[in-house]
Amino acid sequence: MAEDTGTAGAVTAAELNDEPVTPEIVSSQTVFTGAVWNIRRDVFRYNGDEITREYVDHTGAVAILAMDDDGRVLLIRQYRHPVRHRDWEIPAGLLDMAGESPLTAAQRELSEEADLQADEWNVLADMFSSPGGNDEVVRIYLARGVRSTGSAFAREAEEADIEVRWVPLDEAVEAVLQRRVHNAPLMIALFAARGARDGGWTTLGSADEPWPSHPKLPR
Repeated sequence: MAEDTGTAGAVTAAELNDEPVTPEIVSSQTVFTGAVWNIRRDVFRYNGDEITREYVDHTGAVAILAMDDDGRVLLIRQYRHPVRHRDWEIPAGLLDMAGESPLTAAQRELSEEADLQADEWNVLADMFSSPGGNDEVVRIYLARGVRSTGSAFAREAEEADIEVRWVPLDEAVEAVLQRRVHNAPLMIALFAARGARDGGWTTLGSADEPWPSHPKLPR
């Protein structure tokens, strides 16, 4: 006999959808203006309560899992000051250029961080990076049919010593399972790619599909 796990009802996979909510905003103000992003304080009404929350007001970002014809994925390692690590990541960047589409931003970032371009683009996953503390959303693309841009981008600051490696997908997943790498978009991209690959790539989205979970893009 199955053990009683409480009052929570069972849910089907098809019902696992994040639910958008539009609470009444009583007030909203920028309380800190930074070099890259700001801190915002919102007062809103939810379930009859008036709640105050502060969070990072983020532009959103894109990330790219590039895969070659041998099933290897491109990883980069660069220094990240908040965590004091040169961590393994995938190419990524902010959506901070006015009028630039997410796909165009992803193509630009792949060129700037890895000197690569790709013939085939698909949406692999969408994620909230830390929904309790910022409104950042990240769209992760799968890029295939990759080739060199033929030139080296002039990188600076933390990107000046980027290290680039091609790693078999399953070996990269194993590094996650062994807790040797820690970057969230990297981990989500790897698991999503392996699941998509094992399912015949049927879960991939079109490169220009709508992004309704992005709080700042037109819906």
